[in-house]
Amino acid sequence: MRAVRFSAFTEPPTVVDVAEPVAPAHGAVIRVTATGVCRSDWHAWQGHDDTVSLPHTPGHEFVGTIASVGDEVRRWTPGARVTAPFVNACGTCETCAEGRQSICPNQTQAGFDRDGSFAELVVVHHADVNLVAVPDAIDDATAASLGCRFATAYRAVASRARVAAGEQVVVFGCGGVGLAALLVARARGARVVAVDVSPAALDLAARLGADELVDATVPDLDARLRAATSGGAHAVIEAIGRASLVRRGVSCLRPGGRHVQVGLLAGDDADPPVDVGRILALELELLGSHGMSAHEYPAMLDEIARGTLDPAALVGRTITLDEAPAALATMSSAAPAPGTTVILL
Repeated sequence: MRAVRFSAFTEPPTVVDVAEPVAPAHGAVIRVTATGVCRSDWHAWQGHDDTVSLPHTPGHEFVGTIASVGDEVRRWTPGARVTAPFVNACGTCETCAEGRQSICPNQTQAGFDRDGSFAELVVVHHADVNLVAVPDAIDDATAASLGCRFATAYRAVASRARVAAGEQVVVFGCGGVGLAALLVARARGARVVAVDVSPAALDLAARLGADELVDATVPDLDARLRAATSGGAHAVIEAIGRASLVRRGVSCLRPGGRHVQVGLLAGDDADPPVDVGRILALELELLGSHGMSAHEYPAMLDEIARGTLDPAALVGRTITLDEAPAALATMSSAAPAPGTTVILL
């Protein structure tokens, strides 16, 4: 099969022919029809994830049809149209029994600790636990984001931040996750302040319904954000992964507010300073959010089917597999093209 491959971190990936994968006893092989180009894939290529071994095929958010299943799979047969959370949970540990498969200690992740979906075929482990049926009404380009970006944002806003109607929400970073968080928060009746350095990204945020736009380079950003949220945000979604924004997120919360960290913190941003005294005094919540378990997808899919949420609005462009290496490289820019990029196979 054809796949995007890199043999050294930061070196240009190429499209090569590799052996087709075989379904493990508990897993399935998916014939990929679309896969998103996500900033997490960029982190893997840059060597920021110590689970990646070389040579490597990135990619972790995809949609496709089941090509084959292992002998232990009971719920799925070839031909079904599916996606999967980027965390493949084991389904049998204590954490999974609690329903928290997105933080399973035995998890595997396509595109990180094994080859991913920038390929014609990808493996999903523990298929009975992790596969999610995708309705025919959702097209491939839109469905590709449901394995990571959109589902991650949905859970971050709905479950972790617990955003409610009338609340003030600040979203740092108007990339795929941030824009998805904007849509989910607006659908819940919140007022959303979108923050980014890119005029194009902020323009897209405005078109998607942001109530106020803030250029992250303005002097005294903290004061600007407090003014934009009438004294402080009820919830902050940090969707880019910057140490400085963790501090700013805590700084711009009102008493009892919630900061939800979604962006990966790597390299120089891996150890952000946090004002614990402020967290204590104002009873703030500092929360992590890591994807979404397969059993949580029905509520999100129902909102999409009813038209409450429209992830299709986030798709910026579609490309071919041959164009994927260049698309990954553009993420090294401070201001990549707004909207999500999706590879169609």
